[in-house]
Amino acid sequence: MLSVLRNRTYRRLFTAQVVALTGTGLATVALALLAYDLAGPDAGSVLGTALAVKMVAYVVIAPAVGAVADRLPRRALLVAADLTRAGVALSLPFVDQVWQVYVLIFLLQAASAAFTPTFQAVAADVLPGESDYTRALSLSRLAYDLESLFSPALAAALLSLITYNWLFLGTVAGFLASAALVASAALPKPALTRTPQTGGVREKRTTGARLFLAVPQLRALLALDLAVATAGAMVTVNTVVYVRDQLGRSAGDVPLALGAFGAGSMIVALLLPRVLDRVPDRAVMLPGALLLTVVFVALGAITSAGGGSWRWPALLAAWAAFGAACSTVLTPTGRLIRRAAPAEARTSAFAAQFSLSHSCWLLTYPLAGWLGA
Repeated sequence: MLSVLRNRTYRRLFTAQVVALTGTGLATVALALLAYDLAGPDAGSVLGTALAVKMVAYVVIAPAVGAVADRLPRRALLVAADLTRAGVALSLPFVDQVWQVYVLIFLLQAASAAFTPTFQAVAADVLPGESDYTRALSLSRLAYDLESLFSPALAAALLSLITYNWLFLGTVAGFLASAALVASAALPKPALTRTPQTGGVREKRTTGARLFLAVPQLRALLALDLAVATAGAMVTVNTVVYVRDQLGRSAGDVPLALGAFGAGSMIVALLLPRVLDRVPDRAVMLPGALLLTVVFVALGAITSAGGGSWRWPALLAAWAAFGAACSTVLTPTGRLIRRAAPAEARTSAFAAQFSLSHSCWLLTYPLAGWLGA
């Protein structure tokens, strides 16, 4: 898997992704503490609204970026997005009103919605070989999972020495380092369209979405995104309910359950490259979606059981299976988009997938909360 890091350009892009993810993880912890300072016992409501604002920014901004990305230098777009995120993070320690949090979160996530699909399209061009690109996708999935475990631990260690406001400076440093690494990378030029471009920006905003509706493989991918969002929202929203209320465990067991989800995802991310060298994406992604259904049934059995010490290890196994199934579906996604979308529409396709998949999360987050309640 690490062989793709021999590519100098991709190595810099991947390092930029890792440092930006670390900074984002620190900001997540600091934002929770900031919300508690501003709202006290209503901090959960503030964070829930901020999460909804984040999803709205993703859904609205990503298609707009896809519409104009072919008119802008990709390096400049990525660097500008990183600098915007750094500027917003630098402003967060000075917030003293809840509404200011919402405004800054929207700006921060709008910049992320510009950065991520463009970054994905660039990575697909940097690594034209199918095998190398598959390993890059697995490495990226692994980076996300490791960040979810590493950043909270790093934040906890730093908080023993400094106040939470200083964590935002770590976020600023991460985004600035990411901007510097992207600026120093030799990015390939995007493929030029072979047919004249027609329509204005408004029409191009829907190019990626129309592509998803027109191509059967991409329509199926959207259904798989909804399945993953359903499972992911259940884990994110209801882990604390299952652990504390259903099983009567301590607060310290909540991160253990979340860690089981991450461990399942990481194991699959490590194994998938060799599997995908031998079997098609469909043979991997569809069984992953089927596994999600099986785990939901098992989860129903765990929660309906009256009691028993077996329920805790069973929940950990279910969460690990959720993580493994989600990774099985998500990791090959980039391969599928690159194969199904023409090169000149690749950024629009990645932007559409980013927007549509987060639309699924925008639906499943509140559903998971209401059904869990």
